[in-house]
Amino acid sequence: MTKIWNESGFVGDDPWIVETEEVKAQDGQKAILDLDAFVARAEESNDVGLGVLIKPADDVERLRPFIDRVGLVAVSFPAFNDGRGFSHASLLRTRLNYTGELRAVGDVLIDQVPLMLRTGFDSFAVTNETAIRRLSQNRLPGIDEHYQPAAKAAPAGEGYSWRRRAAV
Repeated sequence: MTKIWNESGFVGDDPWIVETEEVKAQDGQKAILDLDAFVARAEESNDVGLGVLIKPADDVERLRPFIDRVGLVAVSFPAFNDGRGFSHASLLRTRLNYTGELRAVGDVLIDQVPLMLRTGFDSFAVTNETAIRRLSQNRLPGIDEHYQPAAKAAPAGEGYSWRRRAAV
């Protein structure tokens, strides 16, 4: 079972659905299309509020001409050891100036959530039982120190003067 979580807690009635050959959005649901389908639809219509799924090998720059028409970007994490989704999030927030909802989908683990928040993710499609339990108990691990700037600044604290820090 998949649960949608954001910093306010679990979302009860999320309308977004990742479309596949077998699963299509029904009445009241909003489709999240893979990048090729999204670009094709955006080029042939003036639709706004579209959802797009970014997979690890996708080029997020393809979204640039349509970024103001995107309602949600879902970034796929197919395995815990594939970190390309972090780069996609950073590029979307910094280079493409995407300000809409950014959702992590796939293998979302509890220890990755704080790092995902720092790179700009707003919501998470969580299937991992441990992650669901810890999030429901509000037991999100923290990050005491950071080495690089991020989309979401960390609280002020001790740092390393010889390493880059996010503006606080």
